Amino acid sequence: MPLTRFQKLAAAALISVLFLMFVGATVRVTGSGMGCPDWPTCWGCLIPPTDVDDVDFDKLPIERFQKKAERMGRDPESITVDSLRAEFNPRHVWTEFTNRLCSLPVGFFSLVTFIAAFWQREKRPLVFWMAFTSLIVILINAWMGARVVYSGLKPGVLTAHLALAMLLTGMLMYCAWRGTDRPWQVRMAAAPLIRLKWAVALLLAMVVAEGILGAQVREMTDELAKFHVNAPRATWIGELEESWKYLAHRSFSWIVFATTIRAWMLTVRHREGGPGWVERSVLGIVLAQMLLGLVMAQVHIYSWVQVLHVGLAAVLLSLIWLWAFGLRFFPSARVPSGC
Repeated sequence: MPLTRFQKLAAAALISVLFLMFVGATVRVTGSGMGCPDWPTCWGCLIPPTDVDDVDFDKLPIERFQKKAERMGRDPESITVDSLRAEFNPRHVWTEFTNRLCSLPVGFFSLVTFIAAFWQREKRPLVFWMAFTSLIVILINAWMGARVVYSGLKPGVLTAHLALAMLLTGMLMYCAWRGTDRPWQVRMAAAPLIRLKWAVALLLAMVVAEGILGAQVREMTDELAKFHVNAPRATWIGELEESWKYLAHRSFSWIVFATTIRAWMLTVRHREGGPGWVERSVLGIVLAQMLLGLVMAQVHIYSWVQVLHVGLAAVLLSLIWLWAFGLRFFPSARVPSGC
C-alpha cells in the first residue's frame, strides 16, 4: 500500500532520528563527545579547525565554560586554556561535528512534518499532537545536547538524552503509521489478538527497560575508557561483571528473547497470512542483538559491535512501536494487507 505524502515526511523524520542515533553511538564509543567544547559553535567556529594552532583561544568563552561546568557539578578550575589545548583532537572534533550536522535533517523533517500535520487536525487530531510533541522533544533534546557538552558527559544527562530519543521514535512512528485513512493493521481473530497485544506491549516495555540499562552500561564503558586508556578493551569485561547493572542487562536480554518468541508463535499460529516483514524484522534483530551481546560478553568489546548494537536497538524499538500500533482495531476501516 503506497504511503501518503504526510507518511513519507514522518518516515523521513524517523529515519533521520535513527541515523543520528547510529552516529551518536559512534561518537560515544570513539570518546568524541567532548570533541567540541562549546555549542552551537565548535572551538569558536562554525566550521571547526583541523589543527590546535588554528584555534583562537582568546575568542573562546572560558568563563562561561567554567560557570556552566560548576552548575553541572564539575570543578570550574579544571577548565583552562591549557586543559582545552591538551584536549584538542581533530578526529574527535570532526566526529562530534558530524554528529551535529546529522541533527539538521532531524530538525528539518520534524518541522516539515509538524507543518503538514495541520492538514491532519480534523480527521486525526492525535497525529497533529504527536507531530507537535515530537518537535518539542527534538528542541528539548537539542538543548540537552548542549548540557551533555557542558556537563563533561555526565551520566544522568546522557541517559535522559537517550530516553527522550526513545520516546521520539514512538511518536514519529505513530505519525508515519496513522497518517492515512487506512493504516496498516494485523488481521487476526479477537481472542489471540488480545494475547498478542499483551505480548507485544510487554516486549515494548522490556526493550525500553533494556535500553535504559544499556545506557547505564555504556556510561560505565565510557568511564572505563577514561581511566583505562592504555588497557585493552578485553579487560573491561571482568570489571563490568562486578556491576549488577551489567549483569541485569545481560540476563534481561533472555527475557526479551523469550517474549519475542512468544509473540512470534502467536503470529505464526493465528495471523492471517503468517508473519509479515515487521514481525520477521523484529525476530531477526532480536537474534542479531543476542549474538552481538554474546560477542561483547565472551569475546571482545569491539567498538563497531557497540555501535551496531546501539543502532539496531533503536531500529528494533521503532519496529516494535509499529507492531503495537498495528494491533489496534478500527472496526470501520478495511484492514490492508501486505506487511
